[in-house]
Amino acid sequence: MADMIKLIHLTDTHLVKPGKLLHGLDPESRFVACMDSISQHHHDAECCVITGDIADHDCDEAYVLFAEQIRQCPIPCYPLLGNHDDRQKFLQHFPMIEGKVTSDGFVQYTVTLSEGVMIMLDTVKSGFPDGEFCEIRQQWLHETLIKHQHQPVYLFMHHPPFDIHIPCLDEIGLAEKRAFSSIIRPNKNIRHLFFGHAHRPISGNWQGISFSSLHGTNHQIRLDFNSQEFQYIDEPPQYSVVFLADQTVVVHTHAYLSENH
Repeated sequence: MADMIKLIHLTDTHLVKPGKLLHGLDPESRFVACMDSISQHHHDAECCVITGDIADHDCDEAYVLFAEQIRQCPIPCYPLLGNHDDRQKFLQHFPMIEGKVTSDGFVQYTVTLSEGVMIMLDTVKSGFPDGEFCEIRQQWLHETLIKHQHQPVYLFMHHPPFDIHIPCLDEIGLAEKRAFSSIIRPNKNIRHLFFGHAHRPISGNWQGISFSSLHGTNHQIRLDFNSQEFQYIDEPPQYSVVFLADQTVVVHTHAYLSENH
């Protein structure tokens, strides 16, 4: 096993038709700048994972743009579904994922690293903003964790499986928190949990597992611990540079638009 590897985490690209703005910002230019930065500075990373909300709506042009960018990336890229994504269009535009879909049609799969295994989860409830992790997906995760019980495991998902104390986001979090927790609890080999959805840099520890999230590549959610209303703001977009080694996870969050300023 390698002494140390690097991977990239980004999330919530919310791409729209090229040339269109979203919340007064240009998702295309911000995402292209993100991928350019990754290609220039992190071509030595083992892979890049994008934890959902690829498109803001089920827009073919958004998926085409995303697919073109990840094809040009010098490292393998692994996209996940988010609540803004359409499962069928996602599979249509990312055929590299199609062979990894479970027999029940969920986009759940594993990627073997030189430092453990990444488990990619599908938390989407089609047509709804909140997350779902039904019994079928629970069983797949349970069996997958048993299969990899003797390896370091890293979990990737869109919705956080616990409250993050921002009311507007907790309202559309994962519904089956207790069931998810019961599957995770016995597995002491899970090193870290990565998620999106929140548009906030968040880190901490849940059930003895470290976790992290970050800003999306376009708009962010205002840090407000009281309001139920979504407030979209222009804070710097980010990606994370993650270093993995035996028993160690180090996450650097990079505001890449500042590179040339």
